[in-house]
Amino acid sequence: MSLLSTHRARTESGHQSNATVSFASQTISGERHATTCPPLRSFLVDAFRPFYLCGACFAALAVPLWLGMWYLNYFTPSLPSLYWHAHEMVFGFAAAIIIGFLFTAARNWTGLPLPAGIPLALLAGLWLAARVGMLVAYGPVTAVTDSLPLVIVAGVLTRKFILARSWCSMPLVVVLSLLAFANIAFHAAAHNLVPISPLQPVEVGLLFVVLIEMIVGGRVVPGFSANAVPGAWRWRSAWLHRGSFVLAAAAFLADSLRAPQPLTGAIALLAGATVTAQAIGWNPLAARGNPMLWILHAAYAWIPGGLVLLGLSSFGIVPRSAGIHALAVGSMGGLIIGMITRTALGHSGRVVRAGRVEVVAFILVLLAAGLRVSASLSPPFYFVGMLAAGTAWAAAFLIYIVSYGPILLGKRPPRNEVLVPLGLHRSIGGQP
Repeated sequence: MSLLSTHRARTESGHQSNATVSFASQTISGERHATTCPPLRSFLVDAFRPFYLCGACFAALAVPLWLGMWYLNYFTPSLPSLYWHAHEMVFGFAAAIIIGFLFTAARNWTGLPLPAGIPLALLAGLWLAARVGMLVAYGPVTAVTDSLPLVIVAGVLTRKFILARSWCSMPLVVVLSLLAFANIAFHAAAHNLVPISPLQPVEVGLLFVVLIEMIVGGRVVPGFSANAVPGAWRWRSAWLHRGSFVLAAAAFLADSLRAPQPLTGAIALLAGATVTAQAIGWNPLAARGNPMLWILHAAYAWIPGGLVLLGLSSFGIVPRSAGIHALAVGSMGGLIIGMITRTALGHSGRVVRAGRVEVVAFILVLLAAGLRVSASLSPPFYFVGMLAAGTAWAAAFLIYIVSYGPILLGKRPPRNEVLVPLGLHRSIGGQP
């Protein structure tokens, strides 16, 4: 089965057209330049291309490397291996996807140009240099190099949102800036400049990533569902959306400040219940027949799951690791694999539809999350669960690299594909 399945579009007269229809959002995409540019130049037109490809490659390599360090101790990075693993999954892998997504999305939200060409190449090169330095040559130079990308991105987005008067997007910049600050705090702790464990800023950084997921997910998950399944029952409340975000932020703040455990546990459990109510209101069951949708709903469900597990861990009922990995592997990994497939297809002028390849990748990431959380909850299963979870994770992103690498590198859609604005797919019956 072809990765990018196609279909024939019915015209208003009821006859079939021979042109293949590609459904994409109405975006200011660099794809219009890519159709006339060589592949290398196309690669540097859209931020999602280099950062999705680099992030996916890193995800597929970093977890097997970590498992090798943990099981066999065959290679030790310039940092303690646990610090390296924790930092690189949040500030390496997740940060790359966040940069690629936000630079691409912000261009559409604001109508303003974002870094492309040489500036984009330099930013991606800075990220790559930091990954090499974190592995083999950690020191002050690497710490500065690794701290710069998120700071640069936060500064660029702040300026663009102000110019576009996109005030509703400013909370995103605030959380992104806090994520950059958490990364700086990690390096300060690693160099003994502040009296905290380097793992503490990493956990705080993960929680900021989850808040970014809630901001972006609160926009796109119900929106995509409404476009794909018109007329399905759905309930949304602005107050519930804000309340779930505030409670989740409060739970994360209490957790990071090591507040009294009963207080942290109570807030986390309340936040988990509120986010669950929010997600149920989006009617996730209506998306069960559309893999491009159910992966987003399933991944988002790990957020309240992780909050509940964090709450239970505060009362000593479950290990804290279960909640951390529910958020890191389940929500972060699941939403990333769902969004990097959808946006790569949509912004390159292709049909946004999941075939067997995408479904397998989605299932593998969700399986990795279930196995990793189960490993924390069941000590006898720990070693096997860790290995199985890491294998499933790496396989999912390897599948993505092989299938989506040509798309990200600038391969053009087939000549017979006709790009149709997303707003038409209600009358044509396409997918979002």
